[in-house]
Amino acid sequence: MEDLRYVARYMRGYRLDMLAATLLIMGETVAELAIPFLMARIVDVGIVSGSLSLVLATGRRMVVVALLAGVCGLGYSRFSAKAAMGFGANLREAEYAHLQEYAFANLDEFESSSLVTRLTTDITVIQNAFVMGVRPLLRSPVMLVAGLVLACAMSARLAVVFFVILPFLAVALGLIVHHVAPQYAVLQGVMDRLNETLQEDLVAIRAIKAYVREGHVAKRFEDVNAALADTATHTFGGAVLNMPAFQAAMAVTNVGLLWFGGQMVSSGEIGVGTLTGFMSYVLLIMNSLNMISSVFLLLARAVTSVGRVCEVLREKPAMDPNPTGAKEVTDGSVELRDVSFKYSATARRNVLEHVSLRFEPGSTVGILGGTGSGKSSLVQLLPRLYDATEGAVLVGGRDVRDYDVHALRAGVGMVLQKNVLFSGTVRDNLRWGNPGATDQEILQACRVACVDEFLDRIGGLDADLGHGGGNVSGGQKQRLCIARTLLAHPKVMVFDDSTSAVDTATDARIRAGLARLRDVTKVIIAQRVSSVMDADQIVILDDGRVHATGTHAQLLASDPIYQELYRSQNTTGDDGNGSE
Repeated sequence: MEDLRYVARYMRGYRLDMLAATLLIMGETVAELAIPFLMARIVDVGIVSGSLSLVLATGRRMVVVALLAGVCGLGYSRFSAKAAMGFGANLREAEYAHLQEYAFANLDEFESSSLVTRLTTDITVIQNAFVMGVRPLLRSPVMLVAGLVLACAMSARLAVVFFVILPFLAVALGLIVHHVAPQYAVLQGVMDRLNETLQEDLVAIRAIKAYVREGHVAKRFEDVNAALADTATHTFGGAVLNMPAFQAAMAVTNVGLLWFGGQMVSSGEIGVGTLTGFMSYVLLIMNSLNMISSVFLLLARAVTSVGRVCEVLREKPAMDPNPTGAKEVTDGSVELRDVSFKYSATARRNVLEHVSLRFEPGSTVGILGGTGSGKSSLVQLLPRLYDATEGAVLVGGRDVRDYDVHALRAGVGMVLQKNVLFSGTVRDNLRWGNPGATDQEILQACRVACVDEFLDRIGGLDADLGHGGGNVSGGQKQRLCIARTLLAHPKVMVFDDSTSAVDTATDARIRAGLARLRDVTKVIIAQRVSSVMDADQIVILDDGRVHATGTHAQLLASDPIYQELYRSQNTTGDDGNGSE
């Protein structure tokens, strides 16, 4: 219930539509309740007395009431659909906006496939419950209570038959709802796994084909799809049992009413019209019970989806963006003061241990180390993708927590280890770094990043990169990402192994272009010694700690790890040439 109240705030802008829908459904309900009384009057008074004028007059009233019910029903459908779709749109927009506020630590808590499901399937379930559930939810209790009162008013003795059947039906429907409701959470979880498998297979389709693993992934998808089908069959197979239970109860009730009602008509206790009207009310009552059970099943699934959406909306961003903080990074100085870091508070070991470093403004810094040594973790602290667990990280002489996070990230450009391009043209992608960049500025950035070497071959700035940049190679992606970051004109540029897929000659040209940027601090993570040997400072990380710092000449003379790296990459002739 708390979750329902929480999401109700997103009904803003559509409350009047909801109110109109409620009033219209009440009008429809009252009109439908009046029809059996009018029918009984036609039979018991008009037909028995032979008054054709009374029959016609009452019949006209029935037509008017029926038309009124129809108009109210149509009006409800329009306003409820508008309210439901608007509510869903507001909820989806709020969930997406909240996701944008997440820190990386928050995103680590959710699978991307699960977030997609919560933004799409779960909100669609809530919308459907709104459209299909509000009408019976409002109508059914009114129809049930009013039908019972009016049926008893017609014939209290005949109502006993119904009251005998009612408890059995209520218990049966209650057991069905109790059994099925928990299954919806399981169903949505299996839907998450299906989306995860599908998303992974589509992203990795080239690798799948390259390794001829179509059969393997098809079998994996078949297993997950079968699990979803089995779960859905079990869930909805239980849900549809309410219909047989309702039909059985209805059949027994009709037989009982016709048996005892026929005897009462024969003895003159009630008229045929009364029996006919009573049967109409019983039908209304039974339908109300059936709708109530269906609504409970619908709401049980919707409540599960509401809970999943609220998990996203209630997740507090792990990082304060500090919107009132400093708005500009004044220079490219970087300092880490006794920094320790771990990704989760429950992690047993730190990824970084007591790291203390200083990078001068405009300098070039190389970072080397083995896999898992903490290189990427270290540079992710500079733009506050994560916050240090202990110690302080300073950029431009100021603690990164004192900046407005958007201003900090504008001042610390980062070429991520995993290159990301978007659907659209080269120009569209590069303008992510600077939406107002002119074509001349874009081309200048392309020259520094050596994008100009292949730009004409792919169609210039108007070339379509395809989904995820699928129309260009890995090395070309890296160069485009470097150009995009250059357009942002940051004070600090971080290159997280971002030239690993280019050949050494191109790598050298990119480094030469970057070296000409005197007012920008360049932090380069690399696997190749050749990529950082000209740096003003080289940092060797080992198991999350600073093992050594110095220039190429200093480390080559004194540090065994650096010596081993240099020797292995030069003696074996493996320069780490990338391929395009």
